[in-house]
Amino acid sequence: MGAPTAEEVREVIRQNVYDPEIGLNIVDLGLVYDIKVPEGKSVEVEMTLTSPGCPMGPQIIGGVQTYVHQAYPELDAINVHVVWSPLWNPDMMTQEAKDQLGFF
Repeated sequence: MGAPTAEEVREVIRQNVYDPEIGLNIVDLGLVYDIKVPEGKSVEVEMTLTSPGCPMGPQIIGGVQTYVHQAYPELDAINVHVVWSPLWNPDMMTQEAKDQLGFF
């Protein structure tokens, strides 16, 4: 199997990694900012959390690493970089996530 694309990695995360406090996947929540697959050997995920003190942060980051590795075991590394700029806000969610959470 060839190296995954950024969109394929994004879809693995969308289908498998949920914010346990909110119950929605982290892609639709708008927490995943960027995904790169340099030279097809590793994955670099730039993401944030809903708040700097998010108690589920380690679990969410571990979920990204676990599920991407399960989907693409041939990768050398899955690196998750948590950033705080821009700070997450509800406007970053997909419309479907806003609808599920009652945002209008």
